[in-house]
This record gives sequence, C-alpha cells and structure tokens, in this order.
Amino acid sequence: MNSRPDRYSEKILRTPPSPIRKFFDLIIGRDDIISLGVGEPDFPTPWVMREEAFYHLEEGHTSYTSNWGLTELRVEIARYLEKYKLSYDPKSEILVTIGVSEAIDAVLRSILNPGDEIIVAEPCYVSYQPLAELCDVTLVRLDTAPDGFIPRAESIERLVTPKTKAVMLCSPSNPTGRMIPPDELGKIADVVKKHELWVLSDEVYSELVYDDRKHVSIGSLPGMKDYTVVLNGFSKAFAMTGWRIGYFACPAELMVQVHKLHQYSTICAPIMSQYAALEGLRNGADEVEKMRISYQQRRNLMMKAFADMGIPVAEPEGAFYIFPDIRKTGLTSEEFATKLINEYKVAVVPGDAFGAGAEGFVRCCYATEVGKLKEAMRRFALMVEGKPFTE
Repeated sequence: MNSRPDRYSEKILRTPPSPIRKFFDLIIGRDDIISLGVGEPDFPTPWVMREEAFYHLEEGHTSYTSNWGLTELRVEIARYLEKYKLSYDPKSEILVTIGVSEAIDAVLRSILNPGDEIIVAEPCYVSYQPLAELCDVTLVRLDTAPDGFIPRAESIERLVTPKTKAVMLCSPSNPTGRMIPPDELGKIADVVKKHELWVLSDEVYSELVYDDRKHVSIGSLPGMKDYTVVLNGFSKAFAMTGWRIGYFACPAELMVQVHKLHQYSTICAPIMSQYAALEGLRNGADEVEKMRISYQQRRNLMMKAFADMGIPVAEPEGAFYIFPDIRKTGLTSEEFATKLINEYKVAVVPGDAFGAGAEGFVRCCYATEVGKLKEAMRRFALMVEGKPFTE
C-alpha cells in the first residue's frame, strides 16, 4: 500500500459520506423493511414518457446532444417556467443537466472563490453543505428551526458580511416540506438585492404543493432575475429519479461561465432522458397531477397518525416529506432511526443529517404505498409507546 501522506485530496477526506445513502444501503435487498427513507416516488415514470424513450432508442437516437441539451427541450422548459412568471431565453439562459445535483455543483463552482461565504438555510438537502465546502468557502448555517423551518429575511440579513456571496434556499423544502410564504420571499428578495448576492433557489418540488397553494419562485419577483439561479428537474414530480435529468436557468452572463464547466465535466445529459423529459412537459401534466393528489392524501394520513401519537410536526405544504419531532422519546435522531430500523423494520433518516436545528427530528418520505404507510405508522407508534413489535 502506498504510504505517501498526501495521496488523497484533503478536502475530499474531510467530506463525510451521504447519511441518506447510509440508511439506504441498510435496506438494499431487505423485503422485511418498510422504507420511508429515500426521497423517491413509488410511481414508475409515466408510460407516455417511457414510450417516447423506447421510440428514440429504436430509431437509434443514442448520440451526444448539444452541451446545452436538446433545443426543443430547452424551448419547452422556457414555456413551462412561464407558468411561474419566469422568463428565460432557451438559447442562452437554460442548461440541461444530469439532475439538479450537477446543476448545484456547477453553479457553486462558477460563482464562489476561496474565502467567500455562503448562507445555507438548514435543515436542507444533504449535498448543499459539502458541495459548498469543496469550493473552499465558509459555510454560514441559518438554523430555521426556531421559525418553524421557514427562512426569514431578518435572519438572513443578520448573517450577511462583506464576504457573503450567495444564499441557498429550497421551497418546497427537503426535508421538512415547508414552503416559504410569498410575503417572506419578497423580504428575502429585498435583502438579496440590497447586498447584491446570488440566490440559488432549488424548486425541484414546485409541482408538488397542496391545499390549493401555488408555488412562487423568488426569481419571478421584481428585479430578481439578475440575482437568481432557478434549479429544477424531473426526478420528483415526473417520477424520473433514475433518468438523471434536470436543468437550471440563470442570467446569460453567469451561464457563460457555468456552461464551460458543464462542457468539461459532463458533456451533456443522456439523450433518451432528454426526449422522455420533453414528452413529459408536453403531455405528462395529467399524470403529474394524479401523483400530486395521491401524495396529498398520504400526507394527510401521516399528519393524523402523528397527531394520534402526540408527536409534534409542522404541516408540510409541499414535497413528499414530513419531519416529526421525536424528542419526547428521549432518543437522539440517530438513536431513534437506528432502533426503528433494527427493531421495528421501518427506515427513516435522522434529522441531524440535514444540518442545524434538526437534531431531535427524523425525515419520513411518504412517497410509499398507502398500505405500507399505515403499517409503518403502526410500528412507529409502537416504538413511541415503548411496545415491542413482532411480525
């Protein structure tokens, strides 16, 4: 074995593995465990989209596309974004990526310099913090727990310094399902413009909102296009997690820089995924709505189940996650999740995996068949009550 001490990057050595994948690995091949852990729809990709991919495979359309992505896909994305009052040029302001994760990584590396600061509203998706820290910046954590997991403009402004370069937001949120109210988005926009920051707005759950609410993009607010990167994709709403297809929209001046990195690191997203996504935008809305309604019903089921247990939880307005407060059990998030999977055969993700203020919570994904959800909640209740589970 090579004993050279600098054989590996110091930055990557400091980067922890994904805590979500840790629990996912525990359930691989286990039919006896009900998984509420991984944020993945239990629906297959709608048939109309799969059929479109089959067609292009049969036609031999297996080449690279433009680095930007298929022209017709970018045109449809631009049309889709108009429903959220966002206006972007498909030729120079929209880039198709391998999922939203690639987009986040590429944008961060294109805007950050060593020594910069980036404010991340936590709890948040587990990739935000490590991807930022790999850019040699200072991660400034905004704990949203005291405000019901809603980022507040006043709290953001208190953290701004001359070194602050960007703010990262996600609404609807992973892991809490909370949505930033429109009036608060307006206040955050004022802070961003005042200090001339970038705001990276992860909106991948924009289609999955409940109780007649409407998603509002911070990029649609007056004067915000010059400061906003809108991140979105097809994994969640269109049930396309394995297709690895996303996109982002931003001002052309920034896109010139991000496009260079995308060219070298990725080349392009898979062509079959792009054609399937294109069909989804054109003809998949009804299927998306069916899934949304089903998720809302499942959310309601879980809200009632936790209320019956006496477990506090902030009602999720969107996404397909619920973030119950399990502190009454006296266990840490890690202890609770470990005991739940080992003794009750239910997988959840410890809240502290998502950052500040999330210790004492666990993330449950309700994109799971209703019968399994009901059984998972029964077992969850047994654990909360200190009763054993026997199959």
